[in-house]
Amino acid sequence: MYKMKKGLSLKIGISGVRGIVGDSLTPQLASCFAQAFGTYVGSGKVIVGQDARTSGTMIKNAVFSGLLSVGCQPVDIGICPIPSTMILAKENPYIGAVVVTASHNPPEWNGLKFISGKGLFLNHSQVQEFLDIYHQGEFSWVSTDRYKMPITEANPTKSHLQKLLDYLDIDSIKKNNYSIVADCSQGAGLRLLPNFLERLGCQVILLDHQKKAQKLPQSWSNAQNIFSLCREVLKNNADIGFAQDADADRLAIINEKGIPLGEELTLALAVDYILSKKSGPVVINLSTSRAVEDIALKYRAPLFRTKIGEINVVEELLHKKAVIGGEGNGGVIFPSIHPCRDSFTAIGLTLEAMSKSGKSISQLQESIPKYSMVKDQIEGSYEQAYRILRLLKKKFQQKEDLSTIDGLKFDFKDSWLHIRPSNTEPIIRIFAEAKSRQKAQSLIDRIKQDIKDLADGNHH
Repeated sequence: MYKMKKGLSLKIGISGVRGIVGDSLTPQLASCFAQAFGTYVGSGKVIVGQDARTSGTMIKNAVFSGLLSVGCQPVDIGICPIPSTMILAKENPYIGAVVVTASHNPPEWNGLKFISGKGLFLNHSQVQEFLDIYHQGEFSWVSTDRYKMPITEANPTKSHLQKLLDYLDIDSIKKNNYSIVADCSQGAGLRLLPNFLERLGCQVILLDHQKKAQKLPQSWSNAQNIFSLCREVLKNNADIGFAQDADADRLAIINEKGIPLGEELTLALAVDYILSKKSGPVVINLSTSRAVEDIALKYRAPLFRTKIGEINVVEELLHKKAVIGGEGNGGVIFPSIHPCRDSFTAIGLTLEAMSKSGKSISQLQESIPKYSMVKDQIEGSYEQAYRILRLLKKKFQQKEDLSTIDGLKFDFKDSWLHIRPSNTEPIIRIFAEAKSRQKAQSLIDRIKQDIKDLADGNHH
C-alpha cells in the first residue's frame, strides 16, 4: 500500500496541541503555549490536570512555569478525568484549565488541551485568537513580585460525582447489585470510577490499576487490547465490562458474554435510552454510525451532523438545544450533566437503561440497528494529506451525496465513506460503514486505490 512520508509530529488544532515528547513537544514549547493561554484568559486561577503518562509531570511543570510568568495561579489537580476537570472549571471561579494529555495517542506522545472558564474546549475562533498570541510571542509577563505560588485542589471530582448522582436514578440501579469489571487504561478514570460505581451499589473488579502508565494501550478499545477485560467479564460472571480511555472521556462496553459491543454502540445505546424518555434533537459528527440516525428516525427526533471534534458537536448541540449527542468513538455528550464527552455519564445511562428495562446489556444491544464499520488510515505529513484531499475533491466534485464539510463524505443508500485528515495525528483517516463488513471494506479498498493512482500521478 502506498505510504506518505512521515512529517513532523506536532499537531496544533481544534483538539489542542499534540506531539512526540522530546521530538516536537518539548518543555520549552509547553511553557510557551501556557504563556499564550495565560495571556489569552488573563491573570487568575487556572486548573492544571493530567493523564497518567510518564511524561506528564515534566510537561505539567513546564505549564506551571508558563502560567506563573504571566501572572496566573496554577491549581494543581493531579491525574484527573477530563469531564471532571471541565465541570470543575465551570462550577468554580477558575478562568480556565490546561490538561496535559494525548488521549488515545501512543505513550510516547503527549499534548495540551485548553478549556475555557465555561468548562468547554476552545472553539474555532477562540483557538485562532489564542494561537495568534502564541505565534506573535506577545505574552503579558509580570514581575516576580506578582507571581502566585501554585495551589492544590484536593477533591477535583466532587462536583462531577454530585452531578451524576443528582441526575441518575440511583435506587433503580442499586436494586440490581450489578457486577462490573472495569479497565481505566491505567489512566485518569481511576480517580473517580471506583467511588462512582460503589455509590451505584455495584460490585466492582478493577483491572490493571497497578500497571505503569507507559503501558497505555495504543488503541484503547479494540478487541486485542480489551481481550483480558472480555476474559475477566466471563470468568467473574459479570453483568457488564467497561473500558475507559486514558483521560476518561470515552467508553467501550463489553457484554455479559465477554463480547465487545464496539465503541460506536456506546453512543447508540445512550441515544436510544434518552429518546425513549424525552424528545428533542440529536447532534453527532460525520463519522458516527448510521445506527444513531436510524434510532433518531424511530423516535422522530431531528438529527444534525457536524465536523469531527468534540467542540464542533458541543456548539451545535447547544445551538439546537439537543437532548443528547456525541461522537461514535465512545464519546457520549449529555448536556443535562455537562456538554462534554463523558465516560461516567455513558456508564450511568447504560446501567440505568439496563435497570429500567430489566434487560441485560446484550438484550439492549439486540435492539440497535446493525451495521459494520471499518476504520483505516494512511500515514504521512499534514501537507501530503491536504494535497491528496484536494486531488480527491477535484476528482469527485460532480458526485451527488458528497459532503465537503470535513474532508470528503460519500453518502450512499445503505452505506457511507468518510475520508479526512486527522485532527490529532499526521494521518488521513478513512472510515466506511455498510450492512456487511465486506461491503465496507470494498469501499475502503476502492478509495485507497484512487489515492494510490492520484499519488502516482494517474489522475484519470
